[in-house]
This record gives sequence, C-alpha cells and structure tokens, in this order.
Amino acid sequence: MAISVLIPTPLRKFTNNKESVEASAGTISTLLGELEANFPGMASRLTDSNGELRRFINIYVNEEDIRFLQGIETPITDGDAISIVPAIAGG
Repeated sequence: MAISVLIPTPLRKFTNNKESVEASAGTISTLLGELEANFPGMASRLTDSNGELRRFINIYVNEEDIRFLQGIETPITDGDAISIVPAIAGG
C-alpha cells in the first residue's frame, strides 16, 4: 500500500492534471524531494530557498496539520493520506 498525495488544482499542471499521486514512506521532507524528482518544478512552489515549507502552503497527514506535528520531518507511512492545501486569501 502506498501513500496517496492529493494535489491541489493550481499544482496539477506539474502532475499532468492528476488529482492524486502515489509516494513512498519516509517524512514530509523526503516526500517533497520525491515530488520534485517525479514532477520537476513542484518543490519551488511548496518550499522556499531554505527548504522550509512556504507559509501559504498547508500540508496535512491524515487530516492533521504538519505544523502541529513535526513539521517537514513528520513521518509518513504506507496507507497515509497527504493533502497539500494552498491558503486562499480574499477581500
């Protein structure tokens, strides 16, 4: 069983319009590296030049915000569901 990663609409241009992709177990950090390796250009949309998650990007592991877990070092295992959610602002 793999890890399912839900891709938000603005990033689907990197995944050939796939709504979700599969990834390997590890941590959110390794997941981000795997996404970049498989879908070049995606990491720069999710992380800053220091490799930290951009403040307007939220990542959830099984509906838990990684900011309240271990951040990008949050472990992920087979069967986990990962959601990448860009913040939305309006006025």
